[in-house]
Amino acid sequence: MSDNQQNNFYKYFLIIVIIMLFISLGQWPYGYFILLRWIVTAGAIIVIINAFDKDIDWAKVSFIIIGILFNPIAPIHLSREIWIPLDIVVGIIFIFGYLKVLK
Repeated sequence: MSDNQQNNFYKYFLIIVIIMLFISLGQWPYGYFILLRWIVTAGAIIVIINAFDKDIDWAKVSFIIIGILFNPIAPIHLSREIWIPLDIVVGIIFIFGYLKVLK
């Protein structure tokens, strides 16, 4: 895979992450949130790798925290009332990561 194709894949993947975070505000079965954890963690890893390549410190720290918070291996269990604003904030951070780290 060429660098351009890889970068396009990362961009499309992050768009999916952002969309999934914002639509998670609706009523979904629990399985959706398990999938969301995997997708958000993978997206965070993509941004972390690119942030280290470009030496963008705020993205390194932010997305490491997001990766830990959403990790599906050792999940952090929070109430729905906490996850709703968290999903919005993380979605906004992913938008900044998309615009600043992958562009």
